Amino acid sequence: MFPSTLVWLTEEQWLPMAQAHAQRSKRFGEPFTERRMKREKHPIEDFLFTYYTQKPGQLYRWHPGPDVVLSGEMAQERKDWKFYREVENHVTGERGYTVDLEVFAQQRTDAIRFARIILAGTVQRPGNFACFGLHEWAMVYKSEQNGIRHEYLPLRLGASGTDAVVEEHKIRCTHFDAFRFYTPQAVPLNDLQPTRETQRDMEQPGCLHANMDLYKWAYKLSPMVPSELVMDCFELAWDIRTMDMQASPYDLSDWGHQPIRIETPEGKADYVRQQKGFSERSQELRGRLLDLAQVLPLPQT
Repeated sequence: MFPSTLVWLTEEQWLPMAQAHAQRSKRFGEPFTERRMKREKHPIEDFLFTYYTQKPGQLYRWHPGPDVVLSGEMAQERKDWKFYREVENHVTGERGYTVDLEVFAQQRTDAIRFARIILAGTVQRPGNFACFGLHEWAMVYKSEQNGIRHEYLPLRLGASGTDAVVEEHKIRCTHFDAFRFYTPQAVPLNDLQPTRETQRDMEQPGCLHANMDLYKWAYKLSPMVPSELVMDCFELAWDIRTMDMQASPYDLSDWGHQPIRIETPEGKADYVRQQKGFSERSQELRGRLLDLAQVLPLPQT
């Protein structure tokens, strides 16, 4: 029997949504693709396509999310898309395509469970707003011995000045995927020693990287997550990456970005102000992702 909870959209209704999403996402993806063809790099704008595993072509695909059926000739291409199924309206005889939540939940059980743990734990914790972005500085600590991660970017304060900032501050990074890029000499300087195993207990909503990772959870839960929400998370991550690099030890003046001088009281205040704004944005998106993840019908264990 045709489920009454499904919302059917005609091609005239859903195609403008798909086109708007393509326009929204290609504004970010197409410049990246053009740079790759020219073998050019951008220290800020490449990050979401190189650090994360979703590629531009995948981002361009529009998904309506759960319980929506797309009808019309243009919807037929989705018969070959992963995690879609064909359904029939037994009242009208119309056929269309919708996300197959049961198959998705069966094949992505572990990812869904881990996303639930991370999202639920992070959303209820207080944020730490005293890190000042020092994770980026710890990644180039003692660069004269270790080299620089972004070798084409100069250090704003030079190697010795960068080292001094690290040594003069208390470093308390909670995010494993930032901590794992520390130089060997910086690792013992971090008050905490996060691991993949403790990630579920340490992530908190003041962390820039944890908030950028909302984009990761959004696309890992696609096509169950509506593409509008994926792009909301993407754009949050884009804005955070910009601020993260402005507060880093790198000189980005040639790229049109002025530094956030976290080594000064004024810079710290600016950093915290923006960090709190990102935290507020992230918590709203985190809650929306968690709501979607929690309704998925996971197999019984």
